[in-house]
Amino acid sequence: MNTPAPPPRPRRRDRHGRGMRGPIAPPQVPLALSRAELFDDLVRDAADRLERRWPQLADVEFAVQEVPWPVADAGGAGDANRTDGDEVPLGRLIGARKDSPNRIVVYRRPVEIRAKSREERALLVHDVVVEQVAELLGLSPENVDPRYGEE
Repeated sequence: MNTPAPPPRPRRRDRHGRGMRGPIAPPQVPLALSRAELFDDLVRDAADRLERRWPQLADVEFAVQEVPWPVADAGGAGDANRTDGDEVPLGRLIGARKDSPNRIVVYRRPVEIRAKSREERALLVHDVVVEQVAELLGLSPENVDPRYGEE
């Protein structure tokens, strides 16, 4: 009397007994964001905060670029660069042209290199955005945002 073998049981663990592999964190958890996406969020937060205070910034584009492109005439009209001791800018104001509005660009890699922690990076991004907005509006950074330069 041969009884048929029972059907194979589904595997609940991998062959080493450690469990099924899956994502470390679900997509909605900040752990799943890349460094570039986190940096974009910092720039967006700083821009949103300033737009609430200065409605004329609604037409300004805020952008993030990995590193600055070489500029033939650094420091020319419409080009406000922030530097920290050396000649690598942290941000840039690009003046409006016929087909594009004013644009403020924050350079991700130079900012990340200068910031030692997340908090320091957030403060530095905020300061760079405030400085570029101040240049655009023709005001001092302290007038644009009273929190400018706070640690």
